[in-house]
Amino acid sequence: MGMMSEFKEFALKGNVMDLAVGVIIGGAFGKIVDSVVGDLIMPIVGKVVGGLDFSNYYVGLAGQAAGLTLVEAKKAGAVFAYGSFITVALNFAILAFIIFMMVKQMNRMKREAPPAPPAPPAAPPEDVLLLREIRDSLKK
Repeated sequence: MGMMSEFKEFALKGNVMDLAVGVIIGGAFGKIVDSVVGDLIMPIVGKVVGGLDFSNYYVGLAGQAAGLTLVEAKKAGAVFAYGSFITVALNFAILAFIIFMMVKQMNRMKREAPPAPPAPPAAPPEDVLLLREIRDSLKK
């Protein structure tokens, strides 16, 4: 078997295609979660803790002046951007929770789905019925 045909067989297996679809959907889902965290949750958290914006929390490692935004501080040199880490960690926690809830719902739906009733046995062919009648009449 040639290398190309082996690769084609590998690439077209169901699991590989499912994985590819999962990665693509996961990437899109990650963007949604980033938006939810960055645009909805972090402003609320910032408001609760006094109007602070976590994304601009950093420690300048190259002598940056205090009060710069994170982008400006990065242009001036290295920074220890712990606020960005807090945001990313919160993104991960929310994403993990959402995936947990999705898996939990899928498992619940699998448990709740009643098993399909067994199919009734197929009616025996007419010749078998006739042979049974003959057998029963011979027994009598």
